[in-house]
Amino acid sequence: MTYDIETRSGLPTEMQTLLRDLPRDGWQAHPGLADSTRNWMRAHQGFRQLGEILQEDTEAFLDKEMEDQAYAGRLAHFGNLLVRNLHGHHSWEDRRFFPELEAADPRFAAGLEMLESDHVALDDLLDRFTRSANRVVQLSSLEPRQMAEEARPVRDLSETLRGFLARHLTDEEDLVVPILLHHRLRG
Repeated sequence: MTYDIETRSGLPTEMQTLLRDLPRDGWQAHPGLADSTRNWMRAHQGFRQLGEILQEDTEAFLDKEMEDQAYAGRLAHFGNLLVRNLHGHHSWEDRRFFPELEAADPRFAAGLEMLESDHVALDDLLDRFTRSANRVVQLSSLEPRQMAEEARPVRDLSETLRGFLARHLTDEEDLVVPILLHHRLRG
């Protein structure tokens, strides 16, 4: 099985050791689920929601259901929130959180490396999204009639980003939460 985010369809079987013993449907009731873990998972849910807002807003704009300036304002606001917060979130994971998890359970080093490589791919995707979104926002002041043409790549990148986040965040939770629960970390 491949670890590449573009081709994997879930957390690789060999990385599901703890997930089999601590399945997702039991996490909320687990006595070891710390508030910090709940907050981390809420951040993931927020990223999913922001991705959905960006894609839906762009589709509404392209369908002429949202005015140019309203769309540009929402794209600038929600796009900035998503990009800034994702960069900060995964930088913290790579520098502090994942090393803590690897020290607690070295069996999952390959899984944590897989997630870090996802973050590298995510940086590239966020850069492409930012450039396209900034172009649309700039056109709202310079040449609003060209916005729709430039918004199509934003829609496509938003869709790609939503799919990326769905796969990455689910795999990340499926690997990390069982480690936290098993070792009673962050409580």
